Amino acid sequence: QNGNAMLGKLFGVGRGAALKDYEVGKHLGSGNFAEVKEATRKSDGQTFAIKIIDKSKVGDMADALQTEIDILRSISHPNIIKLIAVHDEKKKMNLVMELATGGELFDRIVERGSYTEADAATLIGDLSNALFYLHAKGIVHRDLKPENLIYASKAPDSPIKLADFGLAKVVSEKAIMQTACGTPGYVAPEILQNTGFGIEVDMWSVGVILYILLCGFP
Repeated sequence: QNGNAMLGKLFGVGRGAALKDYEVGKHLGSGNFAEVKEATRKSDGQTFAIKIIDKSKVGDMADALQTEIDILRSISHPNIIKLIAVHDEKKKMNLVMELATGGELFDRIVERGSYTEADAATLIGDLSNALFYLHAKGIVHRDLKPENLIYASKAPDSPIKLADFGLAKVVSEKAIMQTACGTPGYVAPEILQNTGFGIEVDMWSVGVILYILLCGFP
């Protein structure tokens, strides 16, 4: 009940269209308070991924969810999964997202074993372009890892797209962050040492990802 009330204040319960505008299809994934499904928009047949958030389970994550939505609304880049629309209902929040069908980078690494230097350079180029764009807007992702990099399609030369902005934050250029967050194995030393960190921590994670691409293991 408290989660519903908080999200009602943040997002305005009852705004926008509902899932009735979409033909909801197969399950794509799930998290602590959300499920992701494939959906087809009835008006034009276009397919999307819909993140269906159960407001009763959000609890004290409401502010973080608000930040994630605000950031996604403010960005548009070919190497970042795009937020198309937010449809708010009484008990659920539906985020309509661009659908990327190529699977996670993590699964491609497992499948391939390792990447050639040329293929790794192309992928890191896509990721670097996305980060250059984000950092220029004062946005730090804070959770870069192969599971959050999605291929646009199953084609071998498919571009990569950055996803999951649940830990992302808007900061000033010289801001020092203190909150320890991210995924062990990919986070920068200054996060683990709890000495304060800046937007540069994303670049450490890029280095770890590049190492894994070339070697096939962390």
